[in-house]
Amino acid sequence: MNLRQEREELEKIMLKDPRSWSVNSKGRDYPDTPCDLRTCYQRDRDRILHCKSFRRMKHKTQVFIAPEGDHYRTRLTHTLEVSQIARTIARSLRLNEDLVEAIALGHDIGHTPFGHAGERVLQRLCRQGFSHYEQGVRVVEKLENGKGLNLTWEVRNGIASHSMSRHPATEEGKVVRLADKIAYINHDIDDALRGQIIQESDLPREPLRVLGYSFKERIDRMIHNVISTSLQEETVTMSPETEQAMMELRASMFQNVYLDSEAKKEEKKAEQLIESLFLKMMEDPSWLPVSAQMKLSRQEEEREVLVCDYIASMSDNYAMRVYRDMFMPRGWDVL
Repeated sequence: MNLRQEREELEKIMLKDPRSWSVNSKGRDYPDTPCDLRTCYQRDRDRILHCKSFRRMKHKTQVFIAPEGDHYRTRLTHTLEVSQIARTIARSLRLNEDLVEAIALGHDIGHTPFGHAGERVLQRLCRQGFSHYEQGVRVVEKLENGKGLNLTWEVRNGIASHSMSRHPATEEGKVVRLADKIAYINHDIDDALRGQIIQESDLPREPLRVLGYSFKERIDRMIHNVISTSLQEETVTMSPETEQAMMELRASMFQNVYLDSEAKKEEKKAEQLIESLFLKMMEDPSWLPVSAQMKLSRQEEEREVLVCDYIASMSDNYAMRVYRDMFMPRGWDVL
C-alpha cells in the first residue's frame, strides 16, 4: 500500500460521509495515472496552486482599484482567506478538507481584471453572456496550459457553483459557497474602514448585534454558527438569524461601498478601458495572442469567445499596458 492509498483508507475513518472520500470521486474527463503520494483532490489543489491563472490573481482587483497601500485585499488574498475559513469549517464537520481547499483556491480563477466592473462589461458585450464562475470552469477545463488542468468533477462543480444563485452538488462545495460570503463581507468592511470610505457608525446596528462589532468577532461567530447549525441540520448551512444578519450587512455594503462610494468612481474608467479593448480586438484580431489567432484561423472558436478569454485572463496592470499600447501615442526613439 502506497502513501496515497494509506491516506484514502484514513479518510474512511476520519470523514463521516462516504461521498466525501476521494476514492468515490466521479473522476476526471481524461484518464490520469494516480499519484503514489497524493489523493485526487490533493493533486487538484496543487494543480490550481501552481497554474499561471492562480498567480495572476495577485494583480486583480477585489473591491478597490489600484489602492494606495499594501494592506488592501486583492483577488488572491481574498482567495486565501476563503480557503482558510472553508478548511476550518470542513475540518470541524469531518468533510474532505483537500476537496474544500481545491475548490476554494480555484473559485475565483475566472475573474476579470478590475473585479466585477470588468465582469459587467463582458456580460453586456458578449452575446452569450459572461460570468466569472463559468469562466473559471472554462479556465480549468480548457484554457490553462492550452488544454486545461483535468480536474475532478467535484472540484469543477464547486468552482461553477460558488455564487449565491447556484447550488453545489457536494457538501464541500456548500462550505466554500458560505466561506466566500463570510470572507468578502467582512474583509471588504475592513478595507472600507481602513480607506475611510465608511465609518463604524455607518454599519447597521442590528446585524452587528448578532454577528459582532469587530472583524475578528464576526468571523468567529459566523464560522461557529455554520458549524453548529450544520451539525444539527446534517447539511452545510447557516442559521436563519445569522444568515439574515449577514445579508443585511451585505446590503449595507452595496449601498455604501460597492455601488456608490468615492473609491468606486474609478470603476467607470475601468469599464471604458475593458470595453475599448473588447471593441478594438473584435475589429482587429491581430491584437490577440498568436495562439488565439491560430484558433481563429482554424475556426476552432468564435472571435468573441477568444476576445473574452484573453481579456478575462488579464491582470489589472496588463490590461492597462495593452490599452496604452493600443491607444496612447509613444514618443519617438532616436537611435
